[in-house]
Amino acid sequence: MLSVHLICVGKLKETFYQQACAEYVKRLSPHCRLTVVELPEQRLPQNPSRAQIDAALEKEGQAIRAKLPPNAPLVCLCVEGQARSSQELAGLLRDWESGGAGRVAFVIGGSYGLAGSLKAQARLRLSMSPMTFPHHLARVMVLEQLYRAFKINEGSPYHK
Repeated sequence: MLSVHLICVGKLKETFYQQACAEYVKRLSPHCRLTVVELPEQRLPQNPSRAQIDAALEKEGQAIRAKLPPNAPLVCLCVEGQARSSQELAGLLRDWESGGAGRVAFVIGGSYGLAGSLKAQARLRLSMSPMTFPHHLARVMVLEQLYRAFKINEGSPYHK
């Protein structure tokens, strides 16, 4: 069974996001060993400079790296990433698992995204859409897409 690590910068505060995530965590339990890690977002001043933002992203990147499982394919969610269909994501998970990767890590950054150095080490930079979404909603979307990918791979009618 594949171990999926979802590492997120920022804490879910809104009840509706918490409930949606909890539902997909429950649904994913028969399909994978899921670990969700929340890391604190670095505090920045009201109008931070680019240097302040970059320094904060690097600190967050160090905290993320400390939580990455060894030898796991790294998937960074980022706006400049490649859009993939649900079927393509299912295929990637299937290929990684059948290729011997016992674990995979998905990373969602905070409101300023992810450090460039972290994105550079990713096996895949994934974009959910060219639209902008709150990073808390991205967590729900990733969990749903993971669930959908596992259902696709088992041939379930969930994915229409």
